[in-house]
Amino acid sequence: MQHPWYFIKSVLKIIFRHPITGVTIIACLPDDKIVLIRRSDTKNWGLPGGIIDWGENLSTALERELFEETGLKLVSIERLVGVYTSFERDPRIHSISILVEVKAQGRLITRDPKEVLEVRAFKKADLPFGNYSHDNEEQLRDYLKGGTFMR
Repeated sequence: MQHPWYFIKSVLKIIFRHPITGVTIIACLPDDKIVLIRRSDTKNWGLPGGIIDWGENLSTALERELFEETGLKLVSIERLVGVYTSFERDPRIHSISILVEVKAQGRLITRDPKEVLEVRAFKKADLPFGNYSHDNEEQLRDYLKGGTFMR
């Protein structure tokens, strides 16, 4: 007998027919620290981000998601880090994540505790590897390598 989640994913595939596109953000502060969020659903660390809303362009989605999840203002978009398309990258649904590095500033704020438990900035040497949501650890490691990735 197959796992029930396989059946659920198959039904979602029929309903949605196409992956959902979202943004994931490497938010760098003026002191070179990287911002992470602790997600409410998994209690794991993750990168800020979310689904691109209907009618929204990429830069607007980056700005909105960054503010909603961290309280920070987007200063500049620095570079495209990667595009992540694997069906297995997000256990909830097939989604495509566009990973972008941005410069940000402001005060870290947990704006919606139903979504984000904690917002914290880390020096690159102090990033808490080993306990991330979805494929965010792979994305963060790719960012630290430099270059542009498609997975």
